[in-house]
Amino acid sequence: MGEVGAVGKAVPPAVKFHREHTWARPDGDTVLVGISDYAQGQLGEIIFIELPQVGDSVKKGQQFGNAESVKTVSALFAPLNGEVVALNADLADRPELVNAEPYGAGWMIRVKADDMAELAELLSPDAYQNILQA
Repeated sequence: MGEVGAVGKAVPPAVKFHREHTWARPDGDTVLVGISDYAQGQLGEIIFIELPQVGDSVKKGQQFGNAESVKTVSALFAPLNGEVVALNADLADRPELVNAEPYGAGWMIRVKADDMAELAELLSPDAYQNILQA
């Protein structure tokens, strides 16, 4: 399905990474956003996800929510600019989906990007893996 390495579970095609351990994947005219397998592994068992509201704006590199695990609370950083058009409602009752399927059922927000070209500025899986190994 994709590359596997320090980024962890198989990375679906077209996934790009922000250096703050979030990912973005185009899905039609919107972008799905979540955290990397590496990030969820560092957090441990995730017990709560705090997300923005539909209609909120997210700004690249700025915090859009929090992931709470049994170990810590970690800020979630937006990989691109846009408007939140949907939340993954399943995470309210099943935040562990982020641990089990960070690139699939564990996605967090769907964003209508201000500029889809911003995706090209994000890191490829290989470039992200290089950051993790640095």
